[in-house]
Amino acid sequence: MRAIIQRVHCAEIIIDGKETRKIGPGLVVFLGVMKGDACQQADFLAEKVFGLRIFTDENDKMNLSLADVGGELLVVSNFTLGTDCRKGRRPSFDLAAPPAEAEQLYLRFVEQARALGVKSVQTGEFGAHMDVLVNNNGPVNLVIDTEKIGK
Repeated sequence: MRAIIQRVHCAEIIIDGKETRKIGPGLVVFLGVMKGDACQQADFLAEKVFGLRIFTDENDKMNLSLADVGGELLVVSNFTLGTDCRKGRRPSFDLAAPPAEAEQLYLRFVEQARALGVKSVQTGEFGAHMDVLVNNNGPVNLVIDTEKIGK
């Protein structure tokens, strides 16, 4: 799995130009499921995101996690994270998992985040067109690839 994690003041997602879902301070996670990913990667990544110490403490040091600050989470499925751009100018999406498999693991990640006790977990809609509005805090943007860290 690949995730782009953004620390935000607030964020909202508009699904197919109609439904809007919002969060306050917390994290936005753009989540891409790769071929070969399994529940193990979804569980690991949910715990990693929940425990990342990327919020500032009273000394302005990144020492606090989403759990510590009672932050919210917006999870956005993003198959384009499964791209290979090594050849030519047109990205190949061959690394991304098939939609049915990817949706199952995306939902597993969301369930795990809720089970860990995230204050509020909002989601996009798998396979829908989504406009994501992010008020980045920092900016703080992290990339986690479970394959590269051996999980």
